[in-house]
Amino acid sequence: MSQDQRLRTQDSPNMSGNFTFTAMVAENQAQERIHQLVQELNRHNHLYYNEAQPEISDYAFDQLLEELIQLEKAFPQFVQPDSPSQRVGGSVTKQFEAVSHRFPFLSLSNSYSRDDLMEFDQRIQKAVTLPYTYVCELKFDGVAIGLQYENGLLKRAVTRGDGLQGDDVTVNVKTIRSIPLKINTEALGQTAIPETFEIRGEIFMTHKRFDEMNEARRAELLDLGYDEDQIRERLFKNPRNATAGSLKMQDSAEVAKRKLDCFMYALMGEGFGEESHSDNLSLARKLGFPVSEASRQCANLEEVFQFIDEWEGKRDQLPFDIDGVVVKVNEYAVQRLLGSTAKSPRWAIAFKYKAREAQTRLLSISYQVGRTGAITPVANLQPVFLSGTTVKRASLYNADYIAEMDIREGDTVFVEKGGEIIPKVIRVDTTKRDLFSTPHVYIDRCPECNTPLLRKEGEALHYCPNESGCPPQIIGRIVHFVGRKAMDINTLGEKTIELFVREGLLHDVADLYSLRAESILGLEGFKELSTKNILEGIEASKAVPFERVLFALGIRYVGETVAKKLALHFRTLDALMEADLEQLRATEEIGEVIALSVQAFFSQPNNLAVCRRLQEAGLQFVLNEEAYKPKSDRLAGKSFVVSGVFSVFSRDELKKKIEENGGKVLSGVSASTSYLIAGEKMGPEKRKKAEKFNVPVISEEEFVKMIAEHD
Repeated sequence: MSQDQRLRTQDSPNMSGNFTFTAMVAENQAQERIHQLVQELNRHNHLYYNEAQPEISDYAFDQLLEELIQLEKAFPQFVQPDSPSQRVGGSVTKQFEAVSHRFPFLSLSNSYSRDDLMEFDQRIQKAVTLPYTYVCELKFDGVAIGLQYENGLLKRAVTRGDGLQGDDVTVNVKTIRSIPLKINTEALGQTAIPETFEIRGEIFMTHKRFDEMNEARRAELLDLGYDEDQIRERLFKNPRNATAGSLKMQDSAEVAKRKLDCFMYALMGEGFGEESHSDNLSLARKLGFPVSEASRQCANLEEVFQFIDEWEGKRDQLPFDIDGVVVKVNEYAVQRLLGSTAKSPRWAIAFKYKAREAQTRLLSISYQVGRTGAITPVANLQPVFLSGTTVKRASLYNADYIAEMDIREGDTVFVEKGGEIIPKVIRVDTTKRDLFSTPHVYIDRCPECNTPLLRKEGEALHYCPNESGCPPQIIGRIVHFVGRKAMDINTLGEKTIELFVREGLLHDVADLYSLRAESILGLEGFKELSTKNILEGIEASKAVPFERVLFALGIRYVGETVAKKLALHFRTLDALMEADLEQLRATEEIGEVIALSVQAFFSQPNNLAVCRRLQEAGLQFVLNEEAYKPKSDRLAGKSFVVSGVFSVFSRDELKKKIEENGGKVLSGVSASTSYLIAGEKMGPEKRKKAEKFNVPVISEEEFVKMIAEHD
């Protein structure tokens, strides 16, 4: 049998065998084989990810993919742009290019009640006389994306950004297997599609994949010697944040491992010819795009309400997060008549589900002591499943909250996750209260050291004044001191600190710098490697700059921003310790309350002694002037407040960018604020203040653009 015959034999129509080739393979045969493999693998990809009807095993798929990759390596000139090998990753992106959207990426107005939806419907009735229907879709809790296609091939993937421009994340989006690299035009028959068009959707991460990632990260951190508290800080917080972070990773091979998914919900471009949104979704499905089946055309508002109620009941059964339902006018002719505002379409609205709540029994009320001595009452609950987790405890805030709501032990209570994160008791079902129940009596002594509690006039919290002898306060101050934004001693977790305090190795933060290997090795569970890591982490912290050391001291009301202001103003710890009230108040953004707190801290002999010992240990108590010289004056004379959660930078990185460019970072909005940089989940109070003082509210993308414009 000739070599050509052998090649043809192995290149079988069903491609069940594993194709072997040599350097003598003819180019035309290699090109044909690559073309066949690409078509077959893309078909299997679509069947698996979009239709949930796989025809071959994962192993068989991987064998075919490996064959394709090897052929493409040998014949790179035949690599096709829609090859599934392009999804594997491996490209490294140092910077994500900003790209302007061809069509504005509008945001949706939010509604939280049926009344809001009825008002929305009434506005449409007044504005148009044409008949119309609605389409309801699930509001996926992920990251919005726009996919641009040219001649049927995926050309570019761009994040929503500020609505006018976003970041080019094409390399990372190509790793999402449910997104076609080449659209299925054969399914359309004679129907023509535009040469260029865009389709928009939401990228998300399933609960299963999110849990797998956290389990893998936990195992990795355990191997490195981290304790549970340190691990908890480093785990992914929720699927949405994990998705946003994944899309901005520099290594696409790592993104591919995250196994992100996507649903598309809007084809955009001239020449499609569809007259309604429902037709648009059907066309997107035919083209091979992943479109959720959980959408419905509704003849009227009553059917819209039925859809909303149905999915509120089923949302916990979904493998991914949703936070509401999107309601859109179906007919494009009506959409065009209604138009849009500068930010939102008038023909669509998002109905947001309320935070989920659950009913359970309050078994007991206990009390926690914080590092400042503040007492926090906690409700210990009969375990109840809520928003994906089992809730056993919830905050009761303070004595006034308990008294105002008349919360008693044994009560049947309703628990809600505020912002879907922090459990809290929101009301009591008094109809189920025991006949002999009595009002709760708030404690008057510290639950840890039995010291009588204090409550200052005008404050909601009770405090334990025994700062130097109350164990939770000692532990809390040390935990704060070693924190990431303070001294960043990440080899010391809370459990380890508790043990060291209990064993008498630590009495205050200065004792950290007197720890010796022999003392730690004498404790159960500590080996040479973990001990070495702890001591090296402590030693490395001596290089932490003055402003963070000042924050680490844990002076009441002195957060990161205030600590930086004080460090910049006084330059040295000695100057700060000697400052009188008038000098403290003269510092930018330092008011009476903070000034009094700083003065009180340095008036206590114990605190002065700790500071001296830290100074002797070699900590930085002098400002590094060079680090605060701006790299440019682009933002000179401008002041910023940063609030919310951001996708490109962390809040700390944004603040650093502001200062590097000569701007000032403020802790609160006032008449002197130049801009409020608003991220997601920004508190409503800051926005209200910005409106009150006419302070411009800008997005992260607008801030980045502002710096670029000064370039």
